[in-house]
Amino acid sequence: MSGYVEKLINMNAEKPFFIGFDSDGCVFDSMDIKHKECFCPAFIGNYGLQSVSRAGREVWEFVNLYSKTRGYNRFLAVIRAIDLLKEHPDVIERGLVLPDTSVLKKWTEKESKLGEKFLKEEVSVNPDPELVRALNWSEDVSAAVKKIIKNLPPFPQVKDVLERAYENADLLVVSQTPVGDLEREWAEHGISGYVKIIAGQEMGTKTEHLKLAASGKYDQDKILMIGDAPGDYKAASANNALFYPVIPGREEESWERLKNEALDRFFSGTYKGSYQDSLLEEFDKALPEKAPWQK
Repeated sequence: MSGYVEKLINMNAEKPFFIGFDSDGCVFDSMDIKHKECFCPAFIGNYGLQSVSRAGREVWEFVNLYSKTRGYNRFLAVIRAIDLLKEHPDVIERGLVLPDTSVLKKWTEKESKLGEKFLKEEVSVNPDPELVRALNWSEDVSAAVKKIIKNLPPFPQVKDVLERAYENADLLVVSQTPVGDLEREWAEHGISGYVKIIAGQEMGTKTEHLKLAASGKYDQDKILMIGDAPGDYKAASANNALFYPVIPGREEESWERLKNEALDRFFSGTYKGSYQDSLLEEFDKALPEKAPWQK
């Protein structure tokens, strides 16, 4: 068992409530710049998409920003994007043969911790060209993130919410971003002290983070996940936890509502039911399933 996972297992409940926070696109306004300036250029370059770069960018942004797969793990996003590119009119018209992702897919199905570190370990024993390509892409992304992603403060009201939540709840970062990037970003803006643990992709999935850190340690109605992607909601649902959506495109409004209304409801026991249901309905409408080019 890795030391990362042991930290979650050994996390003790010190307060009556628990709140998990996603980071990218939820606490920080970093999703757009990370995907448009770091992930996507590396995707086009490493996967030979220069001749269909417009389609490559359109597909990558749809998968990771503007659809129900927003917030996907980076390697699952590659697989999804290549699959969608097969249907894109520009790719079909130009007859581009897209890279195979079957070996990468098999790795994602057998490995629960889908991080760069673990892919590198796999490549060391199975240097399949497809896995090497995915690792090179991921390393390019990580290098670009370290170079480009700076001076991106949290959304307004985040610090106020953290301060208020900290009084009654144990707080955890629940993310699929590498731990090193998370620790740097949270420390850079002086908010790392509010959370007990910063959990990234090295500690498993978001579902596993919540299960190990919170399930069985807090009353079920006192566990809340805050996120901006359907995967965050799925992680909460898998653990029978409550969920608060930071709605893409309405992030500042969402944090205002959390600060002024939803957090009090959570602590007073009036969050679950019709109130949460109304928020989930808004969230569902904000992200489509099908891309504009799909019939």
